[in-house]
Amino acid sequence: MGVNLSGLLEPLELELSELASRTLAVDAHNTIYQFLSIIRQPDGTPLMDRQGNVTSHLSGLLYRNVNLLENGIKPVYVFDGEIHELKVNTVRERRERREAATREWEEALKEGDMERAFTKATQSSRITGDILESSRRLLSLMGIPVVDAPMEGEAQAAYMCTKGDVWAVASQDFDSLLFGAPRLVRNINITGRRKMPGKSVYRNVKVEMLELNRILKELGLTREQLVHMCILMGTDFNAGISGVGPKKALTLIRKYGNIEKALEKLGVDIPNYERVVDIFLRTDGSDEYEIIFKEPDKDGIIEFLCSEHDFSEERVSAAVDKLLKGKEKIAKRESQKSLDMFF
Repeated sequence: MGVNLSGLLEPLELELSELASRTLAVDAHNTIYQFLSIIRQPDGTPLMDRQGNVTSHLSGLLYRNVNLLENGIKPVYVFDGEIHELKVNTVRERRERREAATREWEEALKEGDMERAFTKATQSSRITGDILESSRRLLSLMGIPVVDAPMEGEAQAAYMCTKGDVWAVASQDFDSLLFGAPRLVRNINITGRRKMPGKSVYRNVKVEMLELNRILKELGLTREQLVHMCILMGTDFNAGISGVGPKKALTLIRKYGNIEKALEKLGVDIPNYERVVDIFLRTDGSDEYEIIFKEPDKDGIIEFLCSEHDFSEERVSAAVDKLLKGKEKIAKRESQKSLDMFF
């Protein structure tokens, strides 16, 4: 999902507590997909209620946002809008990969290979309309703001960040940097000791921050050149050049200066690459949003999760109490900050 720049960039590692008092524009689809992928039974089956409705995402949204708010972090969830026509092929390919993973998951279950089954199950995750609707409902009950993007959620999140309405974009993907986000924060939902996919190896995952200006300086590129480099590799909106990964793409753009000259020297073409450049550099964000954190509806959350989706009332009630305390801490911190500024 998105471009992969991890081999080129050196992020700054942070403790979650270091983001206290920061407002983050969270890539909603990316985050929900994470929860659907990792919150599963040992055989790969997602969490479900008695009616067979998937609830993995609701569990993730509840407990992880409680954790963020306890650490003084204020999340704003940004949801994707319409799919751009140039992204249709990517969406189709992802659907085909999910379908293949589902078949392999079923085969692994028949063979009794639980490790492979879990791995394939995580790759079969899909976001449905019901999952999006229930996610929005829970976030609203928790008092967490929701923003609707005209198209790409990461483009809207980056726009909000450039305006100063949020401090950073929170996503696992790097695309928000191409859309101009000054800061990208990764791993806010998967910190701690994590098993590497398909391996019996564990590593400690920490929060990472990437700053656009520092990245451009270290790579010796302009933002436009960074976009050109990623188009050579391939993005959600175009297929890249076969055999061109991050390092080779960087070398090509450094050597030739732009994608036009690089393609000419390679003797190849990327159809519609000019439109892809425009998507990243000239996508307009919407100003039709409000960032207002409201008081959580404890009774509403319990009714929704426990009565409708079979969550444990004791656990949900305890989580909401932590949520309320977290919001109280944020309010006191901001009140003290305003008082300090006054004096």
